[in-house]
Amino acid sequence: MRVLTIIPTYNELESLPVTLARLRAAVPAADVLVVDDNSPDGTGQLADDIASGDSQVHVLHRKGKEGLGAAYIAGFRWGLNAGYDVLVEMDADGSHQPEQLTLLLGAVEQGADLALGSRWVRGGSVVNWPLHRQAISRMGSTYARIMLGLKIKDVTGGYRAFRRSTLEKLNLDEVDSVGYGFQVDLAWRVAKLDLRIEERPITFVERELGSSKMSGSIVIEAMINVTKWGLAARWDKLARRTAKRPDAEPASSQGEYDRTDH
Repeated sequence: MRVLTIIPTYNELESLPVTLARLRAAVPAADVLVVDDNSPDGTGQLADDIASGDSQVHVLHRKGKEGLGAAYIAGFRWGLNAGYDVLVEMDADGSHQPEQLTLLLGAVEQGADLALGSRWVRGGSVVNWPLHRQAISRMGSTYARIMLGLKIKDVTGGYRAFRRSTLEKLNLDEVDSVGYGFQVDLAWRVAKLDLRIEERPITFVERELGSSKMSGSIVIEAMINVTKWGLAARWDKLARRTAKRPDAEPASSQGEYDRTDH
C-alpha cells in the first residue's frame, strides 16, 4: 500500500520537526504531506526545508487559516490525485504517536475501510490530560453516538487511516464542517455508507510544545452541528416512513370514521 500521512499545521514550528522525525523513523515507507495554513511563525518554510532534503516529505501551502477540516480536505484531494492507497490524519503536535500508526495501517490491511485510533476503547488511554478535558471528550463522543446512531466509541478522535476507496465514495464537496466537528462529520458519513470501521486503542499524549488550537467556540460549534445533523436525520427517517405508508382507504361507515380520526 502507498501510504500518505497528512499533517495540518498552523504555528507548529517547535513540534513539527520532532513529529516528522518520529514518523519517518516509525514508518519509513510512508510519505508525508504537510498542509500549512500560512503559519506566521515560519512553519511552512521549515516544512519546505525538511522536504528539500527528504523526497518523501511534501508540502502544500494554503493562503490562510481556514480550519482543520478544510486543510484535511485539501490534503485528501492532493493524495487522491497522487494515487495513494491509504490516507492518514495525524496531528503535528505529537499527541498522535507516530509509533502507533502501524496499528491503523494493520487494520486497513485486514479489511477496514476506516481505521480509528481510539482513546476510549479497552487499551486506549490519555496522558497529561486534566479530568475536565477527558470529560468533555467522553461526553462529546457519547452525545454524537446517541444523536447520530453511531457505534464508534471515540467519535471525535483525529488519528485515522482512510482506505482510498472510502474517500472516493464520500462527496468531499459537501463537507464544510471545520475543527472538532469535522471528525464527527466524516465518521458519520462513512458509517452511513455501511462501510467497515475499526477502532484500535492508542495512547493520546497531550502536547508538550506549542499551544493548543482547541477552544470553547470550536466545541460549541461541533455540538450545534451534531444536534442539527441528528435532528435532520430523524426527520428524514420519519418522512421516508410516512411516504411508504399506503393511502388510507375511504371510510365505509361512521364507526370507521370515528376510529380513524379520533
